[in-house]
Amino acid sequence: MADAATIAKRRQLRDVNLMGLEYYERFYQETYKEWQKFISGNREVDCSVIPEEVYESWVRCAELGLEPLARPQNKVLEGDELNDLLTRNKELIDVAYPFMKNLYRFLEGSGFLLSLLDREVHVLAFLGDAEEEKLIRTARGFVGACWAEKYSGNNVAACVAFYKKPMQVFGPQQYVRLYHGATGCGAPIFDADGEFIGIVTIFGRYYRANPHTLGIVASAASAIQNELKIRRALMEAQMAASYQQTVISSIQEALIVLDSYGHVTLINEIARGKLDLDNTKVQGRRLRDILPPENAPFFALVENNETITDTEVRILSNKSSGDYTLTCSPVLSPGGGTTGTIIILNEIRRAKSMVTKMMGATANFSFDDIYGRNHRFLTTIDQARMVSQSSSNVLLLGKSGTGKDIFAQAIHNASSRKNGPYVAINCGAIPRDLIASELFGHEEGAFTGSRRGGNQGKFELADGGTLFLDEIAETPLELQTALLRVIEDKSVLRIGGTRVRPVDVRIIAATNKDLRAEVRKGNFREDLYYRANVFAIEMIELKERIDDIPILADYFIKRYASAMKKRITRVDKRVIDAFMSYSWPGNVRELQNAIERMINFLKTSELTYELVPEYMRRPSYGSEYHEESAAPEEEERQMIARLLHQKMRKNRIAEKMNISRATLYRKMKLYGLG
Repeated sequence: MADAATIAKRRQLRDVNLMGLEYYERFYQETYKEWQKFISGNREVDCSVIPEEVYESWVRCAELGLEPLARPQNKVLEGDELNDLLTRNKELIDVAYPFMKNLYRFLEGSGFLLSLLDREVHVLAFLGDAEEEKLIRTARGFVGACWAEKYSGNNVAACVAFYKKPMQVFGPQQYVRLYHGATGCGAPIFDADGEFIGIVTIFGRYYRANPHTLGIVASAASAIQNELKIRRALMEAQMAASYQQTVISSIQEALIVLDSYGHVTLINEIARGKLDLDNTKVQGRRLRDILPPENAPFFALVENNETITDTEVRILSNKSSGDYTLTCSPVLSPGGGTTGTIIILNEIRRAKSMVTKMMGATANFSFDDIYGRNHRFLTTIDQARMVSQSSSNVLLLGKSGTGKDIFAQAIHNASSRKNGPYVAINCGAIPRDLIASELFGHEEGAFTGSRRGGNQGKFELADGGTLFLDEIAETPLELQTALLRVIEDKSVLRIGGTRVRPVDVRIIAATNKDLRAEVRKGNFREDLYYRANVFAIEMIELKERIDDIPILADYFIKRYASAMKKRITRVDKRVIDAFMSYSWPGNVRELQNAIERMINFLKTSELTYELVPEYMRRPSYGSEYHEESAAPEEEERQMIARLLHQKMRKNRIAEKMNISRATLYRKMKLYGLG
């Protein structure tokens, strides 16, 4: 039972319809007459009765071969095709249907039917009185039916899809006779990008047609479009917020944003963690009210509205302190004023770690890369494995070429510091006046030629990891005191600096000298010797592990053959015999170099005896530098003297003796050799 308001509305509409009925009957007859002429083949229709766009649509229908007097056979999607249709247009349906329901509240009982169609003129939804729904179903207008021109002629939905503008198609203006009893008004729907995506229509009996109906449907389409734009804007805002949050979360530095009054408006989780603010309300508060007052220098830097880049600061939180590089940038408004400040804090230890990685300060070898089966050698490996589980300092002792650097890297990679930097420095290869700067770093202006902005030393670069001091016996005596202090205090003072910087570094030192003898001679500090010699590991010379030579030779042959893309199918037995008979003064490094040289000269698939270096085929020649002697220093002096007498170049002599060129010059000076 309809309420009083609905009854009154129906009476009002009935009165209006009665007043316009005479006009619509006359207009109907005039239009119908022109339609009959057209379908009879007379294209000379009265343009004052038939609009140009209606005439054009009749022509298109005729060219499509539509039968105006036949019942249209609309294509109807069912099953999966229908589900796909509704899924593709879900957003349009979700947005439009509430507007359609709201509009239908005012049209209910008036004999009108609302429908929503997609861009290809498939029905997506409809609303209408029961009587009108029955008629539209008879005309196959249910959900999934296609009302495109090729199926149903120039109905209002097809015309709107073609012309992309609001239109009204009156009774006989429709090419198919079955639809002459209805008039349709429709308007296109465009998405936020201006793309045509659908149609909203109102159908009713032809005598209920009214110019205001077209305005109603156009307004409905406009409302739907605005809602689509709002949804797009909301989605873009949400995406922007999501992107912003993702970007902020991906920043590994501590990020804080202040407004123009110095209040925190944004802070990422990294900053919360570093500054111990996880459980503290931060937004809307000033930094001065969040962090201890001892941070006055930091507050002064971030509150002066100036651009700051990579300035070192120390920040104290309520629980701890940390060293950071500060980058601070003001946020400018369109008018040029300052609306806030962005603060980025990069933990210095993390920055150092990044620098060392870029420098290639990593350990590449592990214990799996160390080959051998000699009993004494395996014992040495076991000792190194055991030492790797400690953070104590290690001293590797042995001749050049015995693999001290490889053992140092393996110890690092097996330790809890494996993810930290591994920095190696050869104390004998750096000029005497630069080694302090290399180890401890320097501040800007510390000395002539010092790097602008200062420079981190190897101790700082190795913070959190391992520092390998090769040829530690070559460290100048005056520098050994500073080296001992750094090892003892675990802190470093740059040259020319006043600030002590804590460092967490494990020291692995190596030498080919007898450090006890150097201590007795006064060349090496006794206290430094005992501090570095917490764990001492004696490296085994290759001549003492002859049984490992075939294993090592096989490894190096395969390695260099692969690197040089050479195929080796056979190794002459005499090659290994020659290797086994040689004394190997240069140890494993000499074996490696010899095999690399042989592979370079290889022209066939067989590694022949003739490729073995000549001095290795004559053991007496190879051992001439290693005659038994009661005084190793005298033996070394004689060796250098002989090589100098042969006019051999200094770098070649250093290479033969497996020492650095700087070390060679020091030895020449020590032995009085010009």
